[in-house]
Order: sequence, then C-alpha cells, then structure tokens
Amino acid sequence: MRQEQIDRINELARKAKTEGLSPEETEERDRLRKAYIADFRSSLEAHLDNTYVVDAKGNKTKLKKKR
Repeated sequence: MRQEQIDRINELARKAKTEGLSPEETEERDRLRKAYIADFRSSLEAHLDNTYVVDAKGNKTKLKKKR
C-alpha cells in the first residue's frame, strides 16, 4: 500500500471525528481499509512462512498453519 493511500485513510478518519463523512467518503474509507488489512495480512503470512521454532535440542521446526 502506498503512503498516499495511508495518508488518505488518516485524513478520512480525522474528518469522520470532526465533521462527518459523506456516503462517498465512507465507501472510499471502507475500501481503503479493506485494502490495508489485506496487505497487512499478506505481509504477516509471508513473515510467518519464514519463521522457525527452535526447541531445547536445537532442532528447527517450521511453523504450521492451523487451518
């Protein structure tokens, strides 16, 4: 997600607290938030895919998905 999009999310959040948002701005905010969450999740999943747990004997075990 680009910094401009994050700045726009923050701008809409500030405006929602002070003046309120129009229906178009509310839709834009929701769309940007969903995109931000999707990017965050994919980044976290990629990080966890490269994470290993080391036990007391020094054995490395890759994390497994719970699904």
